[in-house]
Amino acid sequence: MKRIVLLDDYQGIALDYGGWDRVPEEWQIVALEQHLADPDELVEALREAEIVVAMRERTPLPAAVLDQLPELKLLVTTGLANVAIDVAAAQRNGVVVCGTGIKAAPTAELTWGLILALLRKIPSEDAAMRFGGWQNTIGGDLEGATLGLLGFGRLGRRMATVAQAFGMEVLAWSQNLDPEEARAAGVEPVEKPQLFERADIVSVHYKLSERSRGLVGAAELAAMKPSAYLVNTSRGPLVDTEALVAALHAREIAGAGVDVYDAEPLAPDHPLRKTPHTVLTPHLGYVTEDTYSVFFADAVDDVLAYLGGAPVRVIEA
Repeated sequence: MKRIVLLDDYQGIALDYGGWDRVPEEWQIVALEQHLADPDELVEALREAEIVVAMRERTPLPAAVLDQLPELKLLVTTGLANVAIDVAAAQRNGVVVCGTGIKAAPTAELTWGLILALLRKIPSEDAAMRFGGWQNTIGGDLEGATLGLLGFGRLGRRMATVAQAFGMEVLAWSQNLDPEEARAAGVEPVEKPQLFERADIVSVHYKLSERSRGLVGAAELAAMKPSAYLVNTSRGPLVDTEALVAALHAREIAGAGVDVYDAEPLAPDHPLRKTPHTVLTPHLGYVTEDTYSVFFADAVDDVLAYLGGAPVRVIEA
């Protein structure tokens, strides 16, 4: 049978979304729940697949892997782009790369969940309640506080709207920020050092590239108030993890909410798992019912369009 492989189906639910029964019966559809970090194991798992569906950037697909997959003809990534896929190598090997739609709201919603969990100490109070405790902490306030946005794209603008509803002042910086666009949204454009110095909460919403890797490092963390929090729901390498761990242990900042990591899944013995003053989530920003419905319905549409000889949402190098 012809073979379709879905990668990184962590929750074992990929085939429940999107209507895979629309795919002709001669195609065998296999969903792999186990993450394959070893390139040799990955190549072996995909060797007979003509179609592969990748969930975001969970599994890197560099040239060294793609060059060993002569049967592969269609590579679908959920989302509109995927920095973990070498698109040029795919095209060189005759592989069409297609994307899907994506929803911005869920990641912004999770970001606010992390912010509220940090400020109101929700995880520690919940844990204490289960052992008979009562009111062990004093929370912080959003009203009157300052949110600093690193990045002012779709997610940054959504974050600003919610922050203003909470009665917060909002600052924004990015390398390509349009100051007038920010001001029109009621947001103050500032230089990067100003943002770290003034913000009570710094939230990262930036596209990962070689230029932005390490965007938040030791110098930026040192510039933050000791009472300030850092939240990253964008991409792990945007923040220098070693510097963040050191800053948290030294109480240079009040805490951090982290949903994304340099390598995922996060290693069981990773220092972040034992770092104090943190709320950690396992890259849940896009993991919602509505988002998965969009991802997999569009992925099936991509497959059907390819089988019909007219691929859609094609991603070019």
